[in-house]
Formats: sequence, structure tokens, C-alpha cells
Amino acid sequence: MWPYNVHMKTATVRDLRNNFSVLEIWLAEGEQIQIKKRGQPVAMLTAFASEAATLERPDFAARRRAIWGDRVFSEAEIAAMKAYELEGQEG
Repeated sequence: MWPYNVHMKTATVRDLRNNFSVLEIWLAEGEQIQIKKRGQPVAMLTAFASEAATLERPDFAARRRAIWGDRVFSEAEIAAMKAYELEGQEG
């Protein structure tokens, strides 16, 4: 019979000090990490629930529509805007 933690990542206290970036990547991937000191388990590391999933992302398309509406620029207007942006950069 397999032990319950056969797929669990393990690390040492030394890994915590010297290679935390690797452990941080594992945590970001949702792994649980068992910390061992001299071969004996001493702690478990788990990641917090991601706050990024709970944050509302801005709706840039709605913002653009609020500012510009359904306006479509003509080729002449786009050329004029590009020329204005490049003004003074030539040479």
C-alpha cells in the first residue's frame, strides 16, 4: 500500500534558505511541500488561495467604448496622429 504523501514534494530546511525560489514555484503550482530536518518531517507548506482569482479585472473594452463610443478613425486621421507622435523624432 502506498503512503498518503507519495506525490507530495519534499524539501529540507536548507532548501528553504538556499532554494526558496524553487519552492515558491511549486507553491504557485498548487503543490504541498513537506519540510524535513535531518530526515524527519517538521512542517508542511501550502499556498494561500490565490487573490488574483478573486480580484475583478478591469474591462478595457467598456472603458474604450465609454471614451470613444463606436467611432472609427479614418485613414487620414490615423496618419495625422502618427505624424504628430513622430514629430521631432526624425533626424
